[in-house]
Amino acid sequence: MSITDAQKRQFVEEGYLKIPGVVPKSMIETACRAVNHSIGNVGIGGENTAKHRSGFFCAELLDAPFILDMYNETPVMQIAEALMGTGNVLPVERAKTYPRFPMPLGAEPSPPRGHIDGIGSGTNGTAKGDYKRGFTAFAVIYLADVPEPFSGNFTVWPKSHRFFADYFKSHGHGVLAQGMPRPDLPEDPVMITGNAGDLILAHHQVVHGACLNASPNVRLATISRLKHKDADTIGNDAYTDIWREWPGLHDALES
Repeated sequence: MSITDAQKRQFVEEGYLKIPGVVPKSMIETACRAVNHSIGNVGIGGENTAKHRSGFFCAELLDAPFILDMYNETPVMQIAEALMGTGNVLPVERAKTYPRFPMPLGAEPSPPRGHIDGIGSGTNGTAKGDYKRGFTAFAVIYLADVPEPFSGNFTVWPKSHRFFADYFKSHGHGVLAQGMPRPDLPEDPVMITGNAGDLILAHHQVVHGACLNASPNVRLATISRLKHKDADTIGNDAYTDIWREWPGLHDALES
């Protein structure tokens, strides 16, 4: 499975891509069976107050082989390397499955609210007041169809990656120690629809979130944070040098 020049240009411009049908149905069904069993029979776990992490669903599946295989043994890695360079993407060692449950009957969804990852809240794995840029790209796999907006969709604010590169050049990325900045963004959010097996790739600096779920169905998606092999060395410099880990996009940047 290859990426076209048009898709590369879209990623540069918008900061994300949806690629249909990347993960085979058999893998999706295996993952769904395990995930639904976990939600119904295991429940919330994984809390670690020493590491500033609250509990979450499917904690015991973070490194399950059938979850990791959806990334490491499918075209996901090939697609990521087309953007980040052959041999540059580290194998996926953890992937978190997020269920988004329907709202109560009669409730109306409010507009989506987004963030940049790595800003500490004290419950998300990073202490409040700290921040870090620890990965290169989101890789989201839908485990069930998400045909309509306001269905718990993975949601992005297009062009926000480039907007915040300029913002951090002017204000310094140290502002993240105070929490998520809230300037006006260049475009409205996109609640990404799709089918089971679809892949969404998004730049680490794209403002993103999950919209509320006014559908009758639980939204299931597994998310891994893909990492360029030099991401730890480059560190927070990537807040302003946003294409340093994306050699596969250099031609698109120049076009």
